[in-house]
Amino acid sequence: MFDRLSSLVIALTLVAVAAIFAALAGGNPLVIAILTLAGVAAAAVVHAALPSELPEPRADTAAPAAETPRPSLLRHPDFFRWADQEKEPLIGTADNIVTIANDAAVRLLGRHIVGADIRTAVRHPAATEALSQTGGEGAADLISLVDFPRPGQRWTMRIAALSGGDRIIFLSDRSALDAADRMRSDFVANASHELRTPLAAILGYVETLQDMNGDADQETRHRFLSIIEREARRMQQLVIDLLSISRVEADRFRRPTTPVDLAAIVRTTVTQLRDSEEARPHDVVARIDDGPQHVLGDAAQLGQLAHNIISNAMKYGRPGTPVTVKLGRDGARVRLAVRDEGDGIAPEHLPRLTERFYRVDEARSRSVGGTGLGLAIVKHISERHQGQLDIASELGKGTTVSVAFPLAPED
Repeated sequence: MFDRLSSLVIALTLVAVAAIFAALAGGNPLVIAILTLAGVAAAAVVHAALPSELPEPRADTAAPAAETPRPSLLRHPDFFRWADQEKEPLIGTADNIVTIANDAAVRLLGRHIVGADIRTAVRHPAATEALSQTGGEGAADLISLVDFPRPGQRWTMRIAALSGGDRIIFLSDRSALDAADRMRSDFVANASHELRTPLAAILGYVETLQDMNGDADQETRHRFLSIIEREARRMQQLVIDLLSISRVEADRFRRPTTPVDLAAIVRTTVTQLRDSEEARPHDVVARIDDGPQHVLGDAAQLGQLAHNIISNAMKYGRPGTPVTVKLGRDGARVRLAVRDEGDGIAPEHLPRLTERFYRVDEARSRSVGGTGLGLAIVKHISERHQGQLDIASELGKGTTVSVAFPLAPED
C-alpha cells in the first residue's frame, strides 16, 4: 500500500504532465492555469483521503498468549489441610516421588518417605507392580497387600491418577475385618464340631441299645442311658450358651439403665450352685460386703456372669480346696473376684481365654463338661455393663477372675 507522500508526488506529476500537453497543443493559458489549479486541488483531496501509516504491531500482541499451566492439586494449601484430617494413610506423588504424606501415612511408613520413590516407600510386591504401571486419570481397582506392613495384617491400596503425572495413593487397614471374618468362620466350624460330638455319642449308644433287642442287663442299659443323658445335657448347655452369647452381642450397644443390687445377685448365685448337682458345691466360700451394691445392669445377665465365673472355678480347682467369692467396694467401683486353687494357667494362654471355644486343656474341658463359651459370655456381659475384666493366674497355685463395675449414681 502506498503512503501519503508517494500518492501526492504521483498526483502532482500527472497534473504537470497534463498542463505540458495542453500547452503543446496550443491551448489557452487561462485554461491551462485552471486545469493546473484543479489538478492540485484534486491531488490534495486524494492526499487527505488516503489512510495514515499503520502503527507498528505491539510486542504483547505479536503472537497469541501461551496457555496458563494447570495448578497442581497436591500443592494447594486446602489439600494439605484435608489430607491431614484423614484418619487413614494418604500419599501424594509427582512423577512417582512422594511430595506429601499425611500423619497417618507417616505413622505407618515413617517420615523418611517424603521425597522418596513411592515404589520403594510402600514395600510390597503387589504395590510395586501397580505403582510401576502408567495409566490415565481415574481410580484403579483395590490392590490387596497381604502381610503388610507386618505378617498377619492386610491392607488395601487404591491409586487415583491426576493430570500432569500426579497421583494420590489411599491405604486402608483391613486386618480387623479379616480377623472378624475368620472369627465367624471359626465360630461356625467350632459350633458344628461341638454339637456333632455329643450327637454322635447319643446316636451311637441308641443304636447299640436297639441292636441288643432287650438282651442287655439292667446295669448295662442304665450305664448307656446315663451316657446318653449326659451328652444330651452337654448339647443342651451348648445350645443355651450359643443363644446367650447371641443375645448378649445383640444387646452390647444398649447400656442398662436399671439399678440392680449386685450383692443380692451374687448371693443368689452362690446359693443356687451350693444346692445344684455341680461338683464341689460345699467348697464355695462367699465373702460379700454387707449392704446393697447397686450398679446399672441387667439382673439376668449379671447372674449368668457370676454363675459362669464361679462354676468355672469349681470345675478347674482342685477338689477339697476353697473357691473364694469376694464382692466389695473398690473406689468408685464394686469388684467381684473369684479365686480357685487349681493348677493355674500358663501366661501365653491368658490373652485367649475369652475367645469362643478356646481351651487350655481340651481333654480336661470335655471331661468336666465345659462348652468353651463361658468366659466369652463373661467378656461380652462385662463390656455391655462397662465392667473391667481381669484374669490373673500362677502355675501350681490357682487362678483369679475379677470384674469391676461402676457403681450406680446415687439419687
